[in-house]
Parts: sequence; C-alpha cells; structure tokens
Amino acid sequence: MVNALPWIAIVDDDPSVLKALSWVLRARGFQTRTYTSARDFTVALPDGLPECLILDLQMPAMDGIELQHYLARQGIRIPTIVITADNEGRMRKVCESLGAVAFLLKPFEDTALLVAVEEARNCNRGRAKA
Repeated sequence: MVNALPWIAIVDDDPSVLKALSWVLRARGFQTRTYTSARDFTVALPDGLPECLILDLQMPAMDGIELQHYLARQGIRIPTIVITADNEGRMRKVCESLGAVAFLLKPFEDTALLVAVEEARNCNRGRAKA
C-alpha cells in the first residue's frame, strides 16, 4: 500500500532520538515514520519511498553508509540527511559522495534540521520537474 502524502523516514537505533526528531518534524506539519534499524527501513521500502531520509551514521548490523550503498545498488534515490556524533571529516565526504544532501553533527539545533529537510525536499521537487 502506497502512502499518497509525502512523509519523512527517520532511521536511528536510539528510540529517544527517533522520538525527538519525529516530534520536531510533526510539530512543523511533517508526517514521519521511524525505524530502529536500517533493516527495518529496507523491509518497509515496498510500501513506498519517503520524500526525505534522516539517517544515523552509526548503527549496529547495517550502518548508515551501508544503507546508503544498499539504496544506490537498488537504484533508489532518496534525498538523505546524515546525522552522527562522529566528527570525522572522511565520513562526511563518503556520505556526500553517496548523495547525502546534509551532514549534521549531534547535538544539532532544530533549525539546522529544518533547513536540511527543506533542502532535501527541494531536491525532490527538482527531480519531479525533470
């Protein structure tokens, strides 16, 4: 079943982060779906693609980079915002090379998240017109 309304996927293994990010986005009128693992997200892909993906970099089993690689191999392009506590510059470059539109270091301000979400949504609008 495909959801007709645009929504944002949040993938993070920390339930408190999922709750906080979902709350911030829902308070601004966005619909969200949360996933506690990359695998849970990939299993849900047949139900439809989100307008934007917010993805934690460090997770057990399949981490954020592995999920980005998986999506690329499947030919799935979702504007992605990577969130992480890891300030290693190399990780930012890897994520950006895989198509991430933003890379936010935890903790980050709600404003930074909302700006990144708007940038991701603009990527989708540009693709829809092409």
